[in-house]
Amino acid sequence: MIRDAVTFEVFRNAVTGLADEMAITILRTAHSQLVASSMDFSAALCDAQGRVIAQANTLPLHLGSIPGAMEAIFDAFGGAIRPGDLYLLNDPSLGGMHLPDIFAVAPVFAGEVLLGFSVTVVNHTDVGGWAAGSMAVQSTSIFAEGVQIPPSRLIDAGVLNETFLQLILRNVREPELLRGDLESQLAACHTGAEGLRALAARHGTERLVSLIDELLDYSETLLRAALAEAVPGTYEFTDHIDDDGLGSDPIPIRVVATLSEAGIELDFTGSAPQVNSALNATESFTRSAGYAALQGVLSSDIPANSGFYRPFTFVIPEASILNGQRPAARAARGLVGFRIVDAVLGALAPVFPTRVPAAGDGGPNGIAIGIVEADGDSTVLWDPLAGAWGARPDRDGVDGISALGSNLTNTPIEELERSGHLRIDGYGYLPDSGGAGRWRGGLATFRDMTLLAPEATVQIRSDRRMFLPYGLAGGAPGTPSLNILDPDGPDERVLASKPHFVMTAEDRHRHVTAGGGGHGPAFERAPERVLEDVLDGKVTHAGAARDYGVVVSQDGVIDASATARLRGRVR
Repeated sequence: MIRDAVTFEVFRNAVTGLADEMAITILRTAHSQLVASSMDFSAALCDAQGRVIAQANTLPLHLGSIPGAMEAIFDAFGGAIRPGDLYLLNDPSLGGMHLPDIFAVAPVFAGEVLLGFSVTVVNHTDVGGWAAGSMAVQSTSIFAEGVQIPPSRLIDAGVLNETFLQLILRNVREPELLRGDLESQLAACHTGAEGLRALAARHGTERLVSLIDELLDYSETLLRAALAEAVPGTYEFTDHIDDDGLGSDPIPIRVVATLSEAGIELDFTGSAPQVNSALNATESFTRSAGYAALQGVLSSDIPANSGFYRPFTFVIPEASILNGQRPAARAARGLVGFRIVDAVLGALAPVFPTRVPAAGDGGPNGIAIGIVEADGDSTVLWDPLAGAWGARPDRDGVDGISALGSNLTNTPIEELERSGHLRIDGYGYLPDSGGAGRWRGGLATFRDMTLLAPEATVQIRSDRRMFLPYGLAGGAPGTPSLNILDPDGPDERVLASKPHFVMTAEDRHRHVTAGGGGHGPAFERAPERVLEDVLDGKVTHAGAARDYGVVVSQDGVIDASATARLRGRVR
């Protein structure tokens, strides 16, 4: 029960703003392109019990995993948590998600009183392993993926463990880049700690604890109220990943969502067992994807914190692709997270028909390019290319945007070309790639690059080639992703969706993301909207007639009689 609404509202906005301030600190101080430009990082504040009280507007798939990381910190250090400490971890079996995501956790004290924790998660450009970027789908063991960090003290009561830091840096391809991004994490943790101490000084430690409890209860109350408006019942959906990158059969992700007075249960029984490649997720990451999916469906005014998590229960089979067991490889688990989101949204579409969109591109496609310089140093370039959202129940999908579950951005061309190793020859949208419907899916994004370096290894994590982004309410599916060597050239070759290959100087590559699914029957799309799409270059003249039954003349005018005949209105 909120005793003082004004104080509560000020506190709620203050603590959320503080988490965003932590994120801005990382954004302004990070060194790598993957963090500073593509924004692959997260920040949050926890209370003294490790409960998430506020999170920045960053990656939902990171943030929902923080409770698991905090549990690992408490297991490792328990009553030995001291002022001036800072802990690191990335081990998926001990609170992490995959090795490139390094958690930095700083306890926050006011005198001898533990107020809470300032937490950051950064996807580092490289943490070692056999493949540049440390996210190779083809890894078959975590021992091939990079340096593993169990919950460990990097800073012990204010004293940096330089030996430990050097051990980490010696195992990565770009040590100074990792050091710079790690320092940005520490700066953000400091920002969060100072802000949390200021809130304690303003409200008093006892009142701060009370306000945190009220905030978590508030989120739980809002979520339960939103769920109470839905029709109770059991809703099922199965989506697929095309393959594991090693030649497997399609990989099902099955969810049964049950809504009742108790809350919402997500049962993933029937999903694929653990796979041989690096697609395996952790249990905490699977939970995080479930939180993100429902959060995306509901009103944005429900604070995302541990109170939001309370109405959830999960059934996640052990030794499944959603809960891989050591020594399973985990590097490419992000793809599974995005497919979990798609599956949960598919199950919830009948529950929230006015809010759930059709499927999008299946998550940002990760492209890692590794180059060994003449002096033996390494350069790793990342291009997490984002594509499209599926159509929404009341409007078209969005073009060139990151998938629900992540807030990544497409890498600016200048960032990729600055190294001197790449040239971007083309970048844009492909017409007719959005699933047709009353509301059209977002368009696929393509990017063409030419390698300028003598040689490079390329690792690509993509999907949605066999199992296209689904449409809803009669909408058509989107179009498939593609990887092409020597596009439009004499040696054009279509690659697998998850390849690892070598390029040499002047080799060209085109990557195409999947297009988003459509919503509603295509012939119910207003002809005027189809005309706008044709004039904007999003739909071709042939596509307008084929997919929408709308005939547009070369002069940019709708042929009403021909359109009526195609749409069956005139016999």
